[in-house]
Amino acid sequence: MFELKVVTSNPGKAIEIIAALGKAGIKAAHVHMKYPEIRADTFEEVVKASIAHLKGTGLDEFILDDSGLDVRSLNGFPGVYSAYVFKTIGCEGILRLLSGSRDRHAEFVSVIGGFVKGKEVMVTGSTKGVITVSQKGTFGFGYDPIFMPDGEKRTFAEMQTEQKNAISHRGKAVAAFTEWYRSQ
Repeated sequence: MFELKVVTSNPGKAIEIIAALGKAGIKAAHVHMKYPEIRADTFEEVVKASIAHLKGTGLDEFILDDSGLDVRSLNGFPGVYSAYVFKTIGCEGILRLLSGSRDRHAEFVSVIGGFVKGKEVMVTGSTKGVITVSQKGTFGFGYDPIFMPDGEKRTFAEMQTEQKNAISHRGKAVAAFTEWYRSQ
C-alpha cells in the first residue's frame, strides 16, 4: 500500500501533517531525518533546495515542511530563521523583543514541498494573528504558546491538534497539498 513519507526531524510537525493527511484519506508515515537547510531569504528557496537534496538520496514520494513566524514590528523576524531563533532565545526571547510594543501582529507561514507522483510540488499556507504578552497552553510546539490566531481567544498551544490544523498555516498548506494530490 502507498504511504507518503513526511520527512522532518521535528516530531511536532510530523504529528500535525500526518493527522491532517489522514483526515483527508492520505496514508503517511514519519521519516525522522535531518537534512541540510540552506540559509535563504524565503521559505520557498529553502524548500526547493531541500527537495533537491532529498531526491539525491534516492528518497521518493515524500513531502517536507519549512515554516516560521513573521513578526511585523520586527520586520518579519524571525522568519526563515525561526527554528534557530527558537533554539537560542525561545518564546521568552520573542516576548522580550516585543516588550512595550503596541504592534504585536504576526503571521505563521508554512511551505510544504516534495516529490510526489513523479513531480515536484510546493504549496503555501499562512495564518495571521498576534503575539500574546505571556505564554499560554501546553499543546503544540515551538512558538504555539505565544501565537493567537485572528478570531481566536486561544493560542495554538491551547488547542488540540485537530483544532489547530483546522485554522493553522500548516493545516492550510496540507489542504492545498491534498487538493494538488487529488488533481494528479
